[in-house]
Amino acid sequence: MIFNLKSTLLGFLGASTVLGSALPPVSSNNANSVLVERANPSPGCGKNPFGSGVRNINVNGKNRQFIVRVPNNYDRNKHYKLIFAFHWVGGSMNDISNGGTDRELWSYYGLQRQAGESAILVAPNGLNAGWANNGGEDVAFVDAMIRDIESNLCVDQRQRFALGFSYGGSMTYAVACARAKDFRAVAVLGAGQLSGCSGGNDPVAYIGIHGINDGTLNIGGGKGLRDRFVRNNGCQNTDAPDAGRGSGRHVKTVYQGCRTGYPVTWISFDGGHIPAPVDNGPESGARSYVPGEIWSFFTQPQLQS
Repeated sequence: MIFNLKSTLLGFLGASTVLGSALPPVSSNNANSVLVERANPSPGCGKNPFGSGVRNINVNGKNRQFIVRVPNNYDRNKHYKLIFAFHWVGGSMNDISNGGTDRELWSYYGLQRQAGESAILVAPNGLNAGWANNGGEDVAFVDAMIRDIESNLCVDQRQRFALGFSYGGSMTYAVACARAKDFRAVAVLGAGQLSGCSGGNDPVAYIGIHGINDGTLNIGGGKGLRDRFVRNNGCQNTDAPDAGRGSGRHVKTVYQGCRTGYPVTWISFDGGHIPAPVDNGPESGARSYVPGEIWSFFTQPQLQS
């Protein structure tokens, strides 16, 4: 479960610009309309679905791969959540889908276990095991995956989510910046601004989690990512205390005054560059509080259609 990322990550750092074309809008211009409108079913509702496994698509002349986990006992007429989980630098879609040494308890950062069979889960594969997003190509990849999945499976288009750790968290942040109108919420774990931020002016529900002793991507950078959405979401600029050094604990701050439907939560923990901290214990995907916190954030009433 422990990832040695620092030396590998430094080789991927560099400026990038997020371009690419947005998906067709799925909500009205009223930012709060998502809270009162019914589910927006995808074109794949009612169709015979494809099964779980690896899919290949061409994006701007490059073959891109991703793994899709379709719920057991899939109902072609049920509108499912769609969750994208981006891997860390040097990782792969297989690491996300198989959960490493913790297996299904940590698959998709633990959200397979949390979601039960209520969500379609996606593990995209980065180019060169990372998410440089050069010229916006990884955001274009996200757009293409959505079109492919939603043309074949039944998705509530108002219930798209993204999460990731380290470089995967940076890619999640790029999605939040460029596609806030297409995603309901994001979870950014131990990230920095490595994959760009095209746009970045629209609100999206945001939870950030970061270790106070992170020596790879400093917590100060993570706070900077968070603060963009504190502003965009209209939240009060509250001082969010860090976890105590040596405490072995985490501290959670729920920002107040945010626009309805656009909450912001921040969790700092006494630890380093890891995705699955455990209070007063070694890192463990099976025992970490992180999956439960993310799932609770994604499923809170104000984020439901």
